[in-house]
Amino acid sequence: MDLYEPINKYFKRKGFEVYGEVKDCDMAVIKDDLLILVELKLNLSVDLLIQATKRQRVSEHVYVAIPKPKKHNPRSKKWRDTCHLIRRLELGLILVSFTEKQKRVEIMIEPTPFHRPISMGKAKYLRQAIIKEINGRSADYNIGGSSRKQIMTAYRENCIQIASYLEEHGELSPKQLLQMGTGKKTQSILSKNYYGWFIRVKRGIYVLSEKGKKELKQYPELVEYYRK
Repeated sequence: MDLYEPINKYFKRKGFEVYGEVKDCDMAVIKDDLLILVELKLNLSVDLLIQATKRQRVSEHVYVAIPKPKKHNPRSKKWRDTCHLIRRLELGLILVSFTEKQKRVEIMIEPTPFHRPISMGKAKYLRQAIIKEINGRSADYNIGGSSRKQIMTAYRENCIQIASYLEEHGELSPKQLLQMGTGKKTQSILSKNYYGWFIRVKRGIYVLSEKGKKELKQYPELVEYYRK
């Protein structure tokens, strides 16, 4: 795929002069004092981003250009994350579409300064969610980066706490569990019974199911912690 030709024509139509392979830069685009550098690749990769960030030593206006993916979904999480990274690096992004009739150039992202406070402001809810999750855990029971082991969330730990008390004391009501410190989600956890650990034996009274007794053995450290 020839990315150079359509991008060359795109900038020339806007009054720029375009030059290929200038001092290791794939494309150098200039008009008056404005210098734009474009790095061309068939795929978006870490190597391409590294190469483009090196060009930022020369110009603030650096683009990476790739063919538009055949299954391009601008709403997909992967694509949105990729665009965030490109913006974070203060790079621009050019997509080139190839059809039988024409080659179309799209400037998807402009190389503008990244405003970290604005970005953090938009993700304020995520920060609050992370802190809330941390506060809901008694300790760190997860191995960072592990995909094989089941993650210990604050919700699961809360379920283990409730299950530990039910195993130790037998039949209990949500009110009694709350008095033991199981928290405001107690009633919801019992009624939704997401893990299948709890059985309502009569109105407002719960016991631990056989499934709950079996799976609770997988968490001896937490069971011991909550029974102290």
